[in-house]
Amino acid sequence: MTLSEACRKAADSVLMPKALLEYKSYLQKQPPPCLAMERATSNEPEEEEGSEPALTEEEITAAVDAWARGVTALPKPWQPQKPVLPVEGMRNVLITSALPYVNNVPHLGNIIGCVLSADTFARYCRLRNWNTLYVCGTDEYGTATETKAVEEGLTPQEICNKYNTIHADIYRWFDISFDYFGRTTTPYQTTIAQDIFQRLLARGFLLQDTVEQLQCEDCQRFLADRFVEGTCPFCSYEEARGDQCDKCGKLINAVELKNPQCKLCRGVPVVKPTQHLFLDLPKLEEQLEPWLEQSWATGDWTANARYITRSWIRDGLKPRCITRDLKWGTPVPLDGFRDKVFYVWFDAPIGYLSITANYTDQWERWWKNPQQVELYNFMAKDNVPFHSVIFPCSLLGADDNYTLVNHLIATEYLNYEDGKFSKSRGVGVFGDMAKDTGIPADIWRFYLLYLRPEGQDSTFSWSDLMLKNNSELLNNLGNFINRAGMFVCKFFGGTVPDMVLTPDDKRLLARVTLELHQYHQLLEKVRIRDALRCILSISRHGNQYIQVNEPWKRIKGDEKDRQRAGTVTGVAVNMASMLAVMLQPYMPSVSLAIQGQLCIPPDCFVLSHNFTCTLPPGHRVGTVSPLFQKLEHDQIEALRKRFGGGQAKQTPPASVTVMAPGDPQLIQELTEEVAKQGNHVRQLKANKAEKAQVDAEVAKLLELKKQLALAEGKSPEVLVPKGKRKK
Repeated sequence: MTLSEACRKAADSVLMPKALLEYKSYLQKQPPPCLAMERATSNEPEEEEGSEPALTEEEITAAVDAWARGVTALPKPWQPQKPVLPVEGMRNVLITSALPYVNNVPHLGNIIGCVLSADTFARYCRLRNWNTLYVCGTDEYGTATETKAVEEGLTPQEICNKYNTIHADIYRWFDISFDYFGRTTTPYQTTIAQDIFQRLLARGFLLQDTVEQLQCEDCQRFLADRFVEGTCPFCSYEEARGDQCDKCGKLINAVELKNPQCKLCRGVPVVKPTQHLFLDLPKLEEQLEPWLEQSWATGDWTANARYITRSWIRDGLKPRCITRDLKWGTPVPLDGFRDKVFYVWFDAPIGYLSITANYTDQWERWWKNPQQVELYNFMAKDNVPFHSVIFPCSLLGADDNYTLVNHLIATEYLNYEDGKFSKSRGVGVFGDMAKDTGIPADIWRFYLLYLRPEGQDSTFSWSDLMLKNNSELLNNLGNFINRAGMFVCKFFGGTVPDMVLTPDDKRLLARVTLELHQYHQLLEKVRIRDALRCILSISRHGNQYIQVNEPWKRIKGDEKDRQRAGTVTGVAVNMASMLAVMLQPYMPSVSLAIQGQLCIPPDCFVLSHNFTCTLPPGHRVGTVSPLFQKLEHDQIEALRKRFGGGQAKQTPPASVTVMAPGDPQLIQELTEEVAKQGNHVRQLKANKAEKAQVDAEVAKLLELKKQLALAEGKSPEVLVPKGKRKK
C-alpha cells in the first residue's frame, strides 16, 4: 500500500461514518446511469433535447433486415393450457397485486397502485410469450368487516359476498385480466395459514406474551388497531391509526397513541392486559437479511421498496403480534388461544397462496417452486414492510421451500386535484363511479398509467385528463393510426401498396426500432409509465413522417410521386400495426379495435424486439374509423364539480380548451400562456426562488410549449432550457 493510499484509508475511517460507507456500497451495486438514448425517469413532462441520438449504419442495416423478414421474424404466439402451471424451460412469471380490503370501494389511487399496474405488466408478459399467472382477490377477515356488517345490518359473510361482487365488477369494467380473482374467506385459507403457523411454532419462531390492549367499554370489545385513532407519538399527526401513521409512515402499537379514541363510538378506550402470540422477527433476521441481499441483487425492487425495507432493518426488528381478540378471522389452532384469530397482516398475504389453491389444486407448483418461478408483488408503498419483512419471515421460518418475492414493485401515492380521495366527503372518483362518467375504461387506464406515481406522488387533474386525451390520444396517437388506415382505404382501395424504401424510410425504421427497444427495456424493469412514452413517441414520428411526405398530394402526381405515396402509406400502416400490439397492455379495447380495423393477423399479435413488416403489400384492411373522441371543457368542468365534494366550492384551476391542430384561437391562447409562464419562471429565478419551485414551474412551461407545438402542427419536441443544453 502506497503512502497516499494509507492516508486515504485512514481519512475515510475517520471522516466516513459506517452508515455512509454502507450507503456507498449500496450505490456501487446499483445499475449504471441510463444511456443518452434512454429517457430519465420523471413524474413531470420530460425536458426533451432538440436533437435525437445519431443512428449508426449498423442500426439502420439491422432495422432494414428485420423489416424485410416480415412475419417470419416474429415468434409464434403461445397460449398456455388451463389452468396455467409452470412449464419446464420457460420463463414462469407469478404476479400478485395487493389484496384490496373488502369493506370499501377502491378509488383511482388504489386501482393504479395495485391491480392496474399489475395487469399492465401481466399483459406485457403474455405478449412476450412468458408463462404468466396473475392472481388477486379480496381480503375479507378482520374487524373492519365486522363493523361494516353492523352498519349495514348484515352478517360478515354477507358483507364479504356483497363487496367481493362490487370489486369484481369494477375490475371487470377496467378490463383487468386476472387469471383468477378470489377471496380469503375459504377453507384453503384456513388450511394453509394454520399449516404455516404450526411449522413456525414447531421451529421455535413464535413467542407468547401478555400485552396491553385498548378495550372500548362502551362497545364491549377489544379494539383492532385500525379502529383506534389518536395523535402519533413520533410526529404528532392527530389522525394516526392504531397500527401505522399515514404521515410519517412509522408503525405504532395502539397503546402508544396519545389521546386515543374508539373510531366506532368516539369513546375513550382503556388499557387492559391480554395474552397474544408473536412472530419472533429478531430470531428470523439472520435468515431474512441474506435472502434480501440476494433478492435485491438479482431482482427489480423499486427504490422506495428498498428504502422502506432498509429502514425497518436499520431500526431493529421487534417481535410482531400475529393474533387478535376477534371472531371474524382464521382461527388460531392452539390451546389457550382458540378464542382468537390471526392478525390480518399475518393472514392476508397467505391469501395469495389460498387464492391460487382455489384456482388449481396444483398450487404448490407455483408457490413451492422458487427454482422455476419468478414472483412479482405489486402494491402501494404503505404495504411494503408486510411483503418485504413480515411475510417473507413467515415463509422462511416455515421452511417449506416457498416461493419468495423476486421483484417488489411499489408505487407512491396518487392524490386527487389539491387533496386526497375521500368517500365520506365525496371527493375523488371511485371505481364504481368511473363508468358513469361517460369516459371509456381505456381512457381511464391510459391516464392513470400516464401519471402512475413511479418515483414520487402524482396528482389526478381533470384539466390534465382533458389535455392528455385531446392532445396525446386524439391529436397524436389516434390521428396517426386513423390517417395511416384511411390513406390505405382512400388512395389504394383498402389494399396495402408496394413499398420502395428510401434512405429516409430506412432511418425511420431504425428510429422506431430504437423506441421499441427502449419500450422493452423499461417494461422489463416495470417502469410502466415511462414505457408508455415510447408508444406516444413512435406515433409522433409517424405523424411527422406523414406530414413531411404529404401522400395526399403525391398520390395526384406522376408515377414516382404515386410510388412515394404508396411507400409512405405502407410504412405508416405497419407502424400502426406495431403500435396496436405495444398498446395492448395499456389500452386493450383500443388495441383490439385497431386489430379489427387493420385486419392484423392474430399470429402478428406478439411482441418482438424488431419492427417488422406485418402488413405486406396486398394485405387488405377493414373499415377505418376514429379511435378517440374529444373531451369538451364543459363536460370536464361538470365532472370536476360532481366529484369535488368540499373542493367544489373552490375556484377550479385554470384549464386550456384543447382543439384541433391549426385552430387559431387555441394557438393564440397557448402563445399567451407560454409568454405568461415564461415571465413567471424568469421572475422566480430573479428572486432566487427554491430550485424545486423553479423546476416545477419550468416543467409547466415545457408542457405548454409542447401543446403549442402540437396546435401549430409542428413537432411537439421541446428544447431543454438554456443552461441545460449539451455542449
